[in-house]
Amino acid sequence: MTEKIPDHSKAERIDLRISGGDRKKIEQKMKDSGIRTVSAYLRKMALDGYTIRIDLQEIHRLVYLLSMCSNNLNQYAKKANETGSIYQDDIQDLQARLDEIYELMQVILEKLALIT
Repeated sequence: MTEKIPDHSKAERIDLRISGGDRKKIEQKMKDSGIRTVSAYLRKMALDGYTIRIDLQEIHRLVYLLSMCSNNLNQYAKKANETGSIYQDDIQDLQARLDEIYELMQVILEKLALIT
């Protein structure tokens, strides 16, 4: 029994006629989704029905802030172990950074909740 190898070539064609305005809308949505070709965009939309592109800039900022807090906390712990005390300014600085993280996380969660 020979195993049939699936044909993954794109030999089939579907022709689509649209207005110039619709083409501009499609091209803009394609650009917004990060898909580089009209063919790939239309295939993705036809098969899956939607595309989602998430801007991760705020997530990168969140990771950076968490890293900074972690580094500062380690420094404060080292200082406390060496001297037996910690400065109130250090605690306030860490609290301000944690507040910024909390606010940024709220923004991210609100944006994610809008995705349908």
